[in-house]
Amino acid sequence: MLLPPNDAALFFRLHRALMHFVNQRLDVAPNVASPDQFSALPPATRLAVRKALLDHMDLIESFVNQNPAKFGQDELGIVLSWRHLVSGRFYAIRQLKNYMVFLSSTNPPVAYGVVALTDPLKDLIGPNLPQIVNAVLLPFKDRIIYDGLLGGYYISFGSDIKLMLNENYRLAKEGQGIVTSLPVKAAPMPVAARSQPKKRKATKKPSSSQDVVPTLQTIVGMTDEFCRQRLNDEYAVLCRKLAEKLSRKRPSPLLRGQPKTWACGIIRTIGMVNFLDDRTSQPHMKLTAIDKVLGVGESTGQQKSMEIRKTLKIRQFDMEWTLPSHKEDHPLCWMLNVNGLLMDVRDAPREVQEIAFEKGLIPHIPADRDRASM
Repeated sequence: MLLPPNDAALFFRLHRALMHFVNQRLDVAPNVASPDQFSALPPATRLAVRKALLDHMDLIESFVNQNPAKFGQDELGIVLSWRHLVSGRFYAIRQLKNYMVFLSSTNPPVAYGVVALTDPLKDLIGPNLPQIVNAVLLPFKDRIIYDGLLGGYYISFGSDIKLMLNENYRLAKEGQGIVTSLPVKAAPMPVAARSQPKKRKATKKPSSSQDVVPTLQTIVGMTDEFCRQRLNDEYAVLCRKLAEKLSRKRPSPLLRGQPKTWACGIIRTIGMVNFLDDRTSQPHMKLTAIDKVLGVGESTGQQKSMEIRKTLKIRQFDMEWTLPSHKEDHPLCWMLNVNGLLMDVRDAPREVQEIAFEKGLIPHIPADRDRASM
C-alpha cells in the first residue's frame, strides 16, 4: 500500500523543510540554500543530516516554534509528532495488504506496519523476505511511514534463522499486535492479572558453582567430541565458551534437563550464528542432523537452542559467537557507522581502521594481515 499522492507530497514538503532547518542549524552540508536544494543532495549527505537530527531531537520543537516555512497548525502538528520516531535495524518480514511488517531487533521484539511512500517497499527492499533494513519510522496521520531513506543488506537467511524470526514475529503479535501508529501504546494488562493478587513464589536455594561442574564437564565432553569429529576445533572452542557462560548463570540452567539436550542446543546455537546449514558454508551440516547424532528429538533441539538464545540474548550475526575464520567475510564485521554514514571500514583511511581496531570493533587491520600473509 502507498500513501495517497497528496499525502506523499505533503510529507516530502514537511520533511525536507525540517531537514533543511537541521542542516542550517548544524552546518552538516554547507551551501544549501533551500529545502529543494537539500532534497537534491546525494543520499549519503542526507543520511549525515538525518544522523545529526537523531542526535539533536530538540530541533524538531525548535522548528515548530520558529516555523521558518510558515506551515499551518495541522502541518506543524505532523512535524511535532515526529518526536516519537523509531530508528534502528529492522527485519522486513511480511508484505501484507496494507503495509509491510518491520520487525524490530530489540528485546522484546515489536512489529511495525509500515506504509510505503511513492514506490512499493518490495521494489526497494526486494521480494525475498526477510531482509535486514536500517530505517527511521515516522508517524504520519495515524499511519507509520519511513523517512525516505533505507539501508540494508541483501542476505539469504537459513532455515533456523527464519524459524527464530518467525517466533519473534509471533511473540510481537501476541504482545502488542502489529503497531500501526506512533508512539507505541503500552499493551493493556489482562483483567485476570490485575484482579488476582500475586502469589509469592517459594524461594529456592541457588545452586553453588560446584554443583554444576560435573554437568558442565559432561556437556563439554559431548560438544568437544561432536565438533572435532564432524565440524572443527573452532566450533569446539565456541561451544565450550557457550557452555561455560551458561554454567555461570545463577542458578545455572544446565542443572535442568539432560546433558545431551544442552549439548545439542549449544551446537545448534553456534551453528545458527555461523550458517552451518548453508551449503556454501565450510563446514556444512543440517541442524537436524545434530539432533539425530545426539539422540535428541528435532523439536527438543530447536526449543533448547531457542532457550539458550533467549537467555543470553544471542542473535544472528552475533560477533561474539562468530567463528574466527568467518569474521573476514562476515557481512557486519566491517560495517561501521562513521560520522553518521554506514561504511565498509576496509575502504576507510588507515587511521580510521586503527581506531576501530583499538576499540575492538574489527578483528584486524586489513593491510597488516595482507602483509603478514605475503
